[in-house]
Amino acid sequence: MPDRTGLRVDHAVTSGTFSLDGETFDVDNNIWVVGDDTECVVIDAPHSVDDILAVVGDRRVRAIACTHAHDDHVRVAPALRERVNGGSGAPILLHPADRPLWELTHGGPDAVDGHLWDLDLADGLEIEVAGTTLTVLHTPGHAPGAVCFYAPALGCVFTGDTLFQGGPGATGRSFSDRPTLEASIRAKLFALPDDTVVHTGHGDDTTVAAERALLGA
Repeated sequence: MPDRTGLRVDHAVTSGTFSLDGETFDVDNNIWVVGDDTECVVIDAPHSVDDILAVVGDRRVRAIACTHAHDDHVRVAPALRERVNGGSGAPILLHPADRPLWELTHGGPDAVDGHLWDLDLADGLEIEVAGTTLTVLHTPGHAPGAVCFYAPALGCVFTGDTLFQGGPGATGRSFSDRPTLEASIRAKLFALPDDTVVHTGHGDDTTVAAERALLGA
């Protein structure tokens, strides 16, 4: 598949809150947008539709691809869906194992804001955008439906809260499990090339090699 001119990753940071298990914290989230001058995929929908749209610009949004369904990653996904592409919308993509977390934010089937995402993610699914491919890696542990998006043509992987600079994402809260998370990282992320850049859900970039050295293969 030939790359199109201008293929790139755009980035910004937006601020808001994360709530789970009766606690709320202030957090800064990364906004990641993959594409070219014409079209793009938005990875996660944190905090502010306007902040995300400022990164998207006038491009067509092919999809809103969610790494997991904690509220700081999906809270504005339905509102973003309604505002992109001149109001014609774009599909929200989420792994179905994260439905319980989605419903904590958006309610169940009978809630006013209970509409679900549009398409299910699955391990190995490929998302095409701007002449390149994002491959879905199912990496449960931080959340049961957590996924990463691997972009080999760009030499990077978008890990959400699965892997950060300095180690795995948080566990110890509802729907999370540390051994499962570490197994996911070793099986899926440490199998990527050492120089793969890790674009995280919060904080600075890292590399697969740097995190393998910390966690151990």
